[in-house]
Order: sequence, then structure tokens, then C-alpha cells
Amino acid sequence: MKTVLLAGGLGSRLAEETVRIPKPMVEVAGRPIILHVMDIYARQGFTDFVVACGYKSMVMKKFFHDLHFMANDFTIHVDNGAIALKQNRSIDWDVSVVDTGELTMTGGRLLRLREWIGDEPFMVTYSDGVGDIDINELVRFHREHGGLATVTAVQPPARFGNLELEGDRVSEFTEKVQKHETWINGGFFVFEPQVLDYLTGDAEPLEQAPLARLAADGELYAYRHTGFWHPMDTVRDRDHLSDLCAAGNAPWLVPEPVPAPHTIPVTPKISAQISGHA
Repeated sequence: MKTVLLAGGLGSRLAEETVRIPKPMVEVAGRPIILHVMDIYARQGFTDFVVACGYKSMVMKKFFHDLHFMANDFTIHVDNGAIALKQNRSIDWDVSVVDTGELTMTGGRLLRLREWIGDEPFMVTYSDGVGDIDINELVRFHREHGGLATVTAVQPPARFGNLELEGDRVSEFTEKVQKHETWINGGFFVFEPQVLDYLTGDAEPLEQAPLARLAADGELYAYRHTGFWHPMDTVRDRDHLSDLCAAGNAPWLVPEPVPAPHTIPVTPKISAQISGHA
């Protein structure tokens, strides 16, 4: 199953970085955030990627073109350019890098990828949000409910203190505690190819009319993820994710694959319209 990475936005809230590089190339712990996202899928056996780039697409293309050399050591004979590569790390991925237009919205980027996606189910996510999503369970959930689309519903990280009020009196004060059940669009979609028929053109964001129409038609389901999830929208987010890496294993990486048990519980079917943007 192919995984589409939406990687063409401007990233204006990270302007100090994105004035020179596209947002997915902003580094977390010394590696572009897009590689962290790809690791989530690759560690679970999904290694066929389509990168939908746009803003500063040549930077993205050059990066993936050179990734094989950057991930390994080599000796170069300067006179004739001959290179002898010493492999340090195997990255057994297939990555298609496609320029989908600098100003194209997320729905338009997907629509432009129709010939790259083909006629099979596919996955889509944003290149700036990470989580310890069980991708195999997500795909299993999608196949079980039988609808056209699945979105991963997540609870946003707590950023502010919470006040409980009784009239004008504060009855309870809690600092950055997730107390109320709020679900937002966390990306990590699974789509049937018919979802592309809900898209109309370059100017249409996936998160607006297309998902709303899918929900109205009863074709959009939500896979509830209660584990780790975090976007990288600001410098503060970037630094927070880097600090998590520095403290040990990145919390968005699931354990290395192990043999599957004989019985695997299936996530209950949940139908919901999810709005918002990762």
C-alpha cells in the first residue's frame, strides 16, 4: 500500500526556517521531520512513499536524490568521479517525489497524484506530525468498517491551564491537563481510490469540502488514537520534539515488529466527522 506524504505547504509559522527550506525539511534532532514521519510507516512494513511537494520542491527532490549517499560513507576518486560506497544503513524504501504545484491545496495535491496512486487503497498523512500510530491496526480498522475513508482522530496536546468556574469563582485550577474529550484531525488517513472523485481541483483543501462530503455520505470513519501524537507547527514544537529525542527513544516510534499473536483484537467501528488540520 502506498503512503502519500503531503509536503508542499509554506510553513509560515516556522518562517525563520522555511524562508530557505520547505517545512518538511526542518530538522528534529538533526534529521528532517519528514524522515521521522516516514520511519513510523517503514518500521511497520510500509515503505512505498509518494512525496507531494510544492514550495521549494527542488530542495526536496535534491534531498531524496542524495539520501543514499548521505546515509552512508563513500570514497570518491576526484579525477574521474568514481565512487565506492560503504553502506552503513539500509534504507529499503521506494520514494516518488512529485511536484504538485507551489500554491496547490492539499486536496489538489492528492488529485494531481491520481496516476501515481493507481486503483488501490492508499494512505495519506502530513509531513509535520508524528505519533505512535499502529499502522497495521489502522489499516485493519479501515478494511473492517467498509467505508471509503478513515481519519486518525487524536487529542491535541494540552497547551494551557484549565479553569473550572462556578459563577465568577474558580472552583478548580489545573495546569495543562487534558481533561475533556476533544478529538481533532491527526492525519494518518486511509483512503479508497474513490475518494479522489470527491476532489475538484487545485484550490480545494482536503480538510474542508471533501471530508465534509465524505462524512455526509456516511463514508468517513475515525480511528481513535489515544497514544502519543504531536504536530510541528512552531519553533516551540520543533524544540520540544528534539528534546524528546535527546531524552531517549523518540516516543512516536512503535517497537520493532514482532511475530503477530494468533488473535488480534479489532478496533471498534467509530463513525465521526472530524474537522481541523494537523
